[in-house]
Parts: sequence; structure tokens; C-alpha cells
Amino acid sequence: MNTTSTWISRSVDRLRSAGKGKGGGGGEGAAQPPQPARSTHERLEATLRRGSEALSPRALRQLLAQLQEVVAPRVSEIEGGRRAQAIAAWYGGAEPGERRDLWQLMVEQFAPDVAHIRNAHERYEAAKGTADEPQAEAHLRRALASPRTRLLQRFAAFPEGMRFLVDLRAELLRELKGDKRLLPLETELEQLFSTWFDVAFLELKRLSWDSPASLIEKLIKYEAVHDIRSWADLKNRLDSDRRCYGFFHPRLPNEPLIFVEVALTGEISASITPLLDESAEAVDIQRATTAIFYSISSTQDGLRGVSFGDSLIKHVAETLMAEFPRLRQFATLSPIPGFRGWLAKHGATQLERLDERQRTELARALGMELPQIGHVLAAADKALELAPKSPVRQFVLQCAARYLGRELQDGKPLDPVARFHLGNGARVERLNWAGDPSAKGLKQSFGLMVNYLYDLKRIDKHRSLLAQGRVPVSGDVESLL
Repeated sequence: MNTTSTWISRSVDRLRSAGKGKGGGGGEGAAQPPQPARSTHERLEATLRRGSEALSPRALRQLLAQLQEVVAPRVSEIEGGRRAQAIAAWYGGAEPGERRDLWQLMVEQFAPDVAHIRNAHERYEAAKGTADEPQAEAHLRRALASPRTRLLQRFAAFPEGMRFLVDLRAELLRELKGDKRLLPLETELEQLFSTWFDVAFLELKRLSWDSPASLIEKLIKYEAVHDIRSWADLKNRLDSDRRCYGFFHPRLPNEPLIFVEVALTGEISASITPLLDESAEAVDIQRATTAIFYSISSTQDGLRGVSFGDSLIKHVAETLMAEFPRLRQFATLSPIPGFRGWLAKHGATQLERLDERQRTELARALGMELPQIGHVLAAADKALELAPKSPVRQFVLQCAARYLGRELQDGKPLDPVARFHLGNGARVERLNWAGDPSAKGLKQSFGLMVNYLYDLKRIDKHRSLLAQGRVPVSGDVESLL
């Protein structure tokens, strides 16, 4: 810790202790009723802190002065980065309440000038259609630029600054539900990350068994779809007929931002079991015609909402085609994590859609006069015991097809995995009964899995259909609907 950050820490500790002796945080007496949270503007003008406030007014003023020094006009980018680094060092040892105080200072004390924006907007409106419109627009864009942007840019300047900001946003996202005042800071970080982590600045790297141990360990840590059970399991996923690729940013060189695991096969896979079978023989990769994306995992909570998954899949597909010219199909084998909850909630409505013959067959299969959704769910839990023509199985498949192919909210698929792949231009290709017979798979979707097909020539067409409120599906899935 350098001299500046040590001074910040000592000052805040001293002021924190002093505040407790002046009725700021401790002390005896009758409990006071809760009071509305004060803005930093009010707290900076105060003498004493309230019981729920972490930093005293004096400590808050000193912290604000340090932030202002980071972006002072006379301070160079390098020096500003050093000063930001000192604050980041203090932040690393700060208590949760003190961190929230820093966030609130960034939100309220580095906000855009509202009057400046209003004047610039009025000037732009008046200049529309005239020769002055370009200059007025440029003036408006400069007015909309928040002083907070420059502050955050200075934090990104020191070597670990990007790591600091990504972790800071991850914390913010957890707190937003309880404190909407933090939304401007979170949103501004997201917008900056969308630029800083644009695919043009990312590098696609293959991860193999020969990669550094630190990277291999991160695959185990961040795998979010199918848990890696052992080193043998991991080695199987990195075998000769497998590929694993990740996107890396130069400021986070040892952290895959997102990675995808790929199996090279002769056809579209219907089950995850053979893909994870450690004893299965490797496929002759020179004869492989299909690449199956069976696990895609994001690693950084702080980059939520920053989309580079579609770029990853495209880059991987292009890389694989260059290495294996016989590859013709690119598809996923994906879970349907939201299906069970949706069917439990809407199953009764789906039962009403059945015609008389279907309802009678389903009731007979369940051994009751009228089928009830609770009994259907119980029967579907025994997915491996149901015959291909089982009315229960057919009903669940029809419901899954509707869930993926028809159910939208705000123009987007309900299921989070479907939202990702369909938003990237894939189509719903095939439903696979008992595709994931694990306890997790049964709990999520009665073991159902789905193939999303990436037809590289029709990605834009599929995106256009989705924008029109129509989910692109194959003929097989359409027949279930």
C-alpha cells in the first residue's frame, strides 16, 4: 500500500472512531425511529453522521477530495491512475457501508450537469434542419458525457484497474435491488464495458490439457452447465475430439471472460451422457461433420449484460472450419432450465388445449378419470421409464415445444438459455427426451434437452424473425406445436 492509500486508511479509521464517540454510530439511549437516507450532498454539509451511515461527514469530505484529485484538470492520466489506485487499495480494506458511501459519491457528486444538458438540448431542438444542427448535436453529446465517465476511465488506467471495476460492478449488481440510487453508476459501467470489451479487443484462445494449471483450474471453477467431477472428467473434455475456447481481454490476461466446450461428432447429439463418458473412445476428428457446443459459461458477474457470446460462437465456428473442412453443422446440446417451473405454473392451461382423444389417452395413462397437472408432473419425473409413445411423454414434449417456440416476454424467449441462443441467431432444432438423466437435468426439465442449430447463412434471418415476435423452429418442433 503506498503513502496516499495509507493516509486515506488512517484518516478514515481515526474519523470513524471519533464519530462513534459523538453519537454517530454507537452510544446509549432510546432507539430512534428510522430516518430517510440522506444524500451525499446533505451529508457533506453536516457535522455529525446518522447511525446508519458508515463514514462521518468529515471522512466523506476527505474521500470526495481524493476522488476529485483523480480527475483534476492539471493531473496527468498517469498520475490520475496512481491516485485512483490508492483509492482502490483503500476500498479493498473498506467495510461494506464505506464502499457504499464511495459508490454514492460517484453517483451524486460526478453526475452530469442537468442545466447544461437542458440548454444543449434546447439548442439542438432549435437547430434541427438548419446548418447549425451538426454543431448543436456535437454540443449535446459533450453535455451528456458524465464527469463520472472520466473518473471511471482513470480507475481503468492502472494495471489492476479493470479487475477492480469489474469486481465493483459485480458488487453493485447485488445491491441494486435494495438501493436504486446506485443505478446510474451501474449503467455507466455497463456502457463502458460494452466498449472496452468489444470483440475487436478480445482474443480467442484455445484451452487444452497443456494450458497453464491456473487456466485449467478456472475451467473447473467457472463451469456452470455440467459440473466437472474430476481431473479425468476434465481431461476427457480436452481430449483429441474436443475443443475448448475462451475470449480473453488484454487487461485480464489470465481470466477467460466466457468459454465454450465443443465436441466433434458425426451427427447432432441427443444426449449429454456419451459426451461426458470418460471411457468412450475418441471420435476420428478427420471424419467429424458436426460441432456440438455443449457448455457455454460466462465467468465474470461484473460483465453481466455485456454480450459477446454470439461473437464467441461465430469465431469458434470459423476457427473449427479452418481446421476441419468437413464440418457442416454447428449445434448446441442445451438444458432447458426454466421449463419445469413454467409447466408447474401453466400446466393446467396446457391440459385445456388437448382435444378429447388426447385428454382421454392421458387420463388412461395416469389411471384417473380427469388428468391433473400434479399427476402429470409426478409421472414425468420417471422420464426414463416412459415409452416413446407414452401420452405423458408426448404431452410434456408438446409443452416444451410451446415453451421454447411460442412463449415470449417483451419479445424475448422466457427460457434464459433459449434467450441467449435464439438472440444469437440460432433456431430450435430438436427436443431430446432424457437427454440429461442426471439429478440436475431431471430437476430442471424432466431430463429434456434441446438442440439449437446455428446455420451460419441464416443467422441474420433468424434474428429478424425473432425481432418480429416469431421464434425460428425446425419442422419437427413445429409439428409438436
